[in-house]
Amino acid sequence: MHAPLNPKHVSICFTLYLLSLFQSRYLIHLSFYLVMASDIQHRPVYGSTTVPRSTNINNPVASFLRQLQSKAPNHSGQLFGLLAFFISGGILLLLTGITVTAFVLGFIAFLPIIIISSPIWIPLFLLVSGFLSLAGMVFGTAALISWTYRYFKGMHPVGSDQVDYARSRIFDTAAHVKDYAGGYIHGKQKDAAPGA
Repeated sequence: MHAPLNPKHVSICFTLYLLSLFQSRYLIHLSFYLVMASDIQHRPVYGSTTVPRSTNINNPVASFLRQLQSKAPNHSGQLFGLLAFFISGGILLLLTGITVTAFVLGFIAFLPIIIISSPIWIPLFLLVSGFLSLAGMVFGTAALISWTYRYFKGMHPVGSDQVDYARSRIFDTAAHVKDYAGGYIHGKQKDAAPGA
């Protein structure tokens, strides 16, 4: 029989998983030690009715965690979730900083090569972008012609129902405008020549 899932353990396991991705063994051991030190204070032995006492009262981590638990005993899961969030966020922020720094340093290092070879890059960029634009327009035109051909042959391509609905709405609106305009013009003609 397994114990119910504790939200604190889920958040810590998620943090340990993120830390294992970056192979930070020191932080993994520290987080695992924090979990074990906090969990030993209030976890009863399975099947017993007594709660075991901590064997090391002078442990600074256990003392710190006891103080945190005494100040907010009902929010320990949220506390460790916040701890997991800050550890994960800090690691991701550090990796983002390293990535941006590497990009800037690489750009500075390769800037002379980019400037010297710019007579090659600019025409190459224009050539590639022109080719891609032309290919996109040709593909779009071919797709439009193919769709139109299938629509008028009655093959019901994708979207033909919406086109039929829009066409019927436009026809209905035109018929209503024609009827309204005919009645309006007929009424104006009667007003202009009341004896006629």
